[in-house]
Amino acid sequence: MMNFIVKTHKKNIIYSKPHFFVLNKGMNSGKPQNEPFTNSFVIIFDGETDCENIFWIAYSLWKSKFWHQHLVGSVISFLRLPDFKREFFPKSKFLMEEHEAHLKHVEALKLLESKEKQFHENINLINDMRRVILHRYCNR
Repeated sequence: MMNFIVKTHKKNIIYSKPHFFVLNKGMNSGKPQNEPFTNSFVIIFDGETDCENIFWIAYSLWKSKFWHQHLVGSVISFLRLPDFKREFFPKSKFLMEEHEAHLKHVEALKLLESKEKQFHENINLINDMRRVILHRYCNR
């Protein structure tokens, strides 16, 4: 069983062990990222493989809007640290029990993420070409 520590990220702290950050404010609460957010939790691991495995579990929970039911606040919604810990530990343990299936899902998620990035780059190129063509019409 992997061990990890979840705590509130404080600005200007550098973590030596493998880690990632999870946004805790707004409607994107639960979004994992390798770069720190202003309002985030940090999850610290002993090993890099554990970090990557749990990152993709956090990513899948965020994409499925799992954290929306745990948000509190009337104006700006946020996710409390005790609520996050209470739900994240058992959910990650449950999803890691079927390790082979988890690894297949992670590979599929990585592939989909790269295809989505490539798709957005293509859309940006199409928009740039459209602007160039339209710009030629305006400058004649």
